[in-house]
Amino acid sequence: MMAGGAPAYKRRERIVMDAVVGPKPKSIRMRGRSYVAFVFFPVVPIIDWLEEIDVTLNQSPGFFAGKPVVLDLSAVDLSSNAIGQLVASLEQRGLRILGLEGVDAERLSASLPPLLTGGRNAVVPRSEPKKQAAKKAASLLIDTQVRSGQSIVFPDGDITIVGSVSSGAEIVAGGSIHVYGTLRGRAMAGINGNLTARIYCQKVEAELLAIDGYYRTAEQIDAAAYHGPMQVWLQGDLVQISPLS
Repeated sequence: MMAGGAPAYKRRERIVMDAVVGPKPKSIRMRGRSYVAFVFFPVVPIIDWLEEIDVTLNQSPGFFAGKPVVLDLSAVDLSSNAIGQLVASLEQRGLRILGLEGVDAERLSASLPPLLTGGRNAVVPRSEPKKQAAKKAASLLIDTQVRSGQSIVFPDGDITIVGSVSSGAEIVAGGSIHVYGTLRGRAMAGINGNLTARIYCQKVEAELLAIDGYYRTAEQIDAAAYHGPMQVWLQGDLVQISPLS
């Protein structure tokens, strides 16, 4: 017995328990973020399709640099070995394959990119044009210059920028894009299948202009030929640039 009448073994038990119980573990901090990825749709013959990829890369070297790419294999029937060869061929061309779609999981080995599910469908149903047109389009207003490295993504409607878009910036809209200044960088409108979307700007010096996935790169845009306010629109599968009258 110790002073105060408390048994010694009970005091030892408390000391052991105090030593075992340490600081509480910290909670893991997580945040949700959205990224825009290019989706490639391979078709057979694969060799010819890869040649088309090479033409695009030669016309716009570095355009896909650092951008995630998803392969949608729904239009081809490839074995696991063929999928691996296709992924390797694209990676040799500097394309980063984020994941695969449109293929059975049984055909994917552990060395291949993961199977992605739950991606947002970017095609507007053609069977309900009146219903879609009746909806009031949402819009996003940016009242400052969009600087290099910034990415503005608004898939639900139009984007209006009261200022210029710097080289290296990216504007992605489900509707049209309005720039009250010089448009540099990349501008992609109508990403939800909106063929009537347009891009408006006071001056065009863009790295890329795209409507519903159809695009023109800087090599196909002679900035010196365009003066004053311009509009970019889609005619068939060709991206057109014309003055705003």
